[in-house]
Amino acid sequence: MSVIREADVEEGRRDFLSWRDMAKEIRQGLTDPDDVAARMAIDPKVPRRQAAMAVRYSLHMLEIKAPGPGVEVRVAPWGAIKILDGPASDPHNLTPPDVIELDPEVWLRLATGITSWQEEREVGHITAVGERDDLHELLPLV
Repeated sequence: MSVIREADVEEGRRDFLSWRDMAKEIRQGLTDPDDVAARMAIDPKVPRRQAAMAVRYSLHMLEIKAPGPGVEVRVAPWGAIKILDGPASDPHNLTPPDVIELDPEVWLRLATGITSWQEEREVGHITAVGERDDLHELLPLV
């Protein structure tokens, strides 16, 4: 099952790009655009549906970029996907051996290149279990 309905892909794309553009505008307005702490505070205030669609679309894009059953990426409450080759889910558990969990604003910052995997990981914004717990080579998506 896809993380986004086919009929919603274009809306998701628009919402994702809109979130990215607002985040970039906020970053440009920072006194020091390279200040990691300030970039981690970037979270454009958008309606809940728009944020949800941006997350779902970006997860969909990651799923296309790195298909497979080996790593589950969860961005609660709006979506979870499985990506990358590797051992699939245990048939009794349905969770692959590698799981990554992020909050929506963290995910969107990573997907749009506002922050890096290493920066978010170092401050504890990424929860990851398993050998394949680093997606830095797949991000940003745009």
